[in-house]
Amino acid sequence: MYTPPAMLSKNTLKNLFNQYPRQFWLMIAGVVISTAGGSMVWPFMLIYASGKLHLPLSAVAALISINAGTGLASSLIAGALADRLGRKGVMVFSLAVTGLAYFLMMHAETYTQFVGLMIMIGLSNPMYQVGADAMLADMMPSEQRSDAYTINRIANNAAFAVGPAVGGFLAARSYNLAFLGASMGFLTYSVLLFLLARETLDKSVGEPSSNAPQQGGFMRVLRDKQYMAFVAAMSLGLTAPTMLWILMPVYAKTNFGIPENQYGWIPTTNALMCVFLQYFITLVTRKHPTLAVLTVGMFIYALGTGSVALAGNFWGFWLSMVILTFGELALVPTASKYVADISPADLRGRYMSLYWLGWGLARTLSPLIGGFLNDAIAPRAIWIGGLLIGLTSTFSLFLLSRLTAARTAHQTQPST
Repeated sequence: MYTPPAMLSKNTLKNLFNQYPRQFWLMIAGVVISTAGGSMVWPFMLIYASGKLHLPLSAVAALISINAGTGLASSLIAGALADRLGRKGVMVFSLAVTGLAYFLMMHAETYTQFVGLMIMIGLSNPMYQVGADAMLADMMPSEQRSDAYTINRIANNAAFAVGPAVGGFLAARSYNLAFLGASMGFLTYSVLLFLLARETLDKSVGEPSSNAPQQGGFMRVLRDKQYMAFVAAMSLGLTAPTMLWILMPVYAKTNFGIPENQYGWIPTTNALMCVFLQYFITLVTRKHPTLAVLTVGMFIYALGTGSVALAGNFWGFWLSMVILTFGELALVPTASKYVADISPADLRGRYMSLYWLGWGLARTLSPLIGGFLNDAIAPRAIWIGGLLIGLTSTFSLFLLSRLTAARTAHQTQPST
């Protein structure tokens, strides 16, 4: 019998452990190992590449767009592979390739080599995310999914809070040490997953008679109008917070002289809030309709992004991140649960892949949109544009929430 997390304070940690399958805890341990490893390197990637290549920042920053653009195609491939071949194989492959790419990064000397490695990482990263989300959904009943995704996010952010500090310490001595740590983190998790995890995809689901799951593939997902409206609204809205994550460090330093060592406390604040507040926010959000929670979360995302236009010092930028993080705490685990709940079991990987495609689109487009607004209008236009984009998405999610509620009420009305 499932015990809600609100009651867990009366029980022991052993009871909490027993609430979930052991493979879930294996994945949580692996997330900590791999995220701590990856975050040792990723925040310093452009600094490392700039020092190696001696090219203008615009050329080096293009590596991030290449990485994000590659991830768009990978998101679609990952969903099909996870539904056909299984979640475990896709995840193990992703972790192994990412670990190898970070190891090879130590030896990269030319722009072409960096591009190739960023493509490797861009192809592999979404495969793990799609496979892991589908595996969690396979293992968990609907009433446990919010909490499972919440625990996963807490573990990820706890590791992210530690990784950059350790990576900065190692990089100050040798970047090779940081890259080696990142590589070992991903490779260790891939081995643990390969040896200890079981496949969760039930290939018998939907197979009899019509053979429908093998026909149509993504076309069946694209015909789900409600879900595609959700993906479109999310893809648009996620552009706003992604602008803040990518562009606010440069904006703060260029226009207000905020140095890197001071700005670093801002993303650390985000990680610590996710660790210490995510569980309590989820206790509140899971009591409300999923789409309503997503609407509120996107609205807070928009406000956090727009508030950067009013900031002029460290504490102003810090406050913008705090506001944005409350939107993240409400939206991210709730969105994963929504996708898991709405998707048929035999198409869960494809549904997840289209959801993560939205994240990839946001990462690809937000630097371009923000850069255009900065150059064509003014630096503060970045944040006004982000606010308007976020509010448009909020309104779209609100309409979708109302339409879904009306449709559900109509379907549950007794026939006369």
